[in-house]
Amino acid sequence: MTDQIQQRILEEVADLHQVPEGAYNIRANGQMAGRNTTANIDIVSKTDVSGIDIRIQPGTKHESVHIPVVISESGLKEMVYNDFYIGEDSDVVIVAGCGIHNCGDQDSQHDGLHRFYVGKNARVKYVEKHYGEGDGSGKRVMNPGTEVYMEEGSSMEMEMVQIKGVDSTFRKTTAELAAGATLVVRERLLTHKSQEAVSDYVVRLNGEDASADVVSRSVAKDESYQKFDSQIVGNAKCSGHTECDAIIMGNARILAVPQLEANNIDAALIHEAAIGKIAGEQIIKLMTLGLTEEEAEAQIVSGFLK
Repeated sequence: MTDQIQQRILEEVADLHQVPEGAYNIRANGQMAGRNTTANIDIVSKTDVSGIDIRIQPGTKHESVHIPVVISESGLKEMVYNDFYIGEDSDVVIVAGCGIHNCGDQDSQHDGLHRFYVGKNARVKYVEKHYGEGDGSGKRVMNPGTEVYMEEGSSMEMEMVQIKGVDSTFRKTTAELAAGATLVVRERLLTHKSQEAVSDYVVRLNGEDASADVVSRSVAKDESYQKFDSQIVGNAKCSGHTECDAIIMGNARILAVPQLEANNIDAALIHEAAIGKIAGEQIIKLMTLGLTEEEAEAQIVSGFLK
């Protein structure tokens, strides 16, 4: 189904050591490399553009969908559209991930748009991991777009992770929440060398008692650049919180732009942003335990991004 390089990338982005249980769609170098559906989860290829429709029946509980993408061909560029229709009262886990292995001198790029239509009282956990590797001079580029439409009483938890090897990424996420809907976003990001990463979130709390919590923890090393732009719009009685917590190292640059917009007297919105270097006493403390300075730094960064 997939070769050794692709298999290793699948382990990185989707924790897949073997064929997953449940529904899955594995995409390798622009082609379908494997697919499975279940009685409750159907996956169908789009006919007009590249991508898939994932339909989850109402009431589906404790099932998962894996839709990883791997690119191991230098110079490959693709745009994929995936739509998720999540039925009322369901409770599912969706694991998406993209890994690029580029040993050539041409840029490899994966752009994707994921649209989620979350039915009433449905619960979704969504995990998206990005990973890059390879010793070629060609760049590894990923530009994911995510649109979330949440009906009354639904909840979604999004884990967005990019820890290694992606040269350039622009992540655009928008969400529209109806009454009683809850969105939790946890972003973890590490950039180094001359990598650039931009995260742009716009969350609209449209219904009464909707709530959102958007938190980014990031580390920027070397000459890398990060921008975290998070906007929460309160259009009803609602609660929203956004936070950026970043460690800066070397000659890196970080821009945090938290924004709040209240269009209702009962919109309760909070933002926080903190950027700083690793405290010297933290490093010294670990060095007294026998670690080198580099090992101490690595330990602190690893713990921060947990």
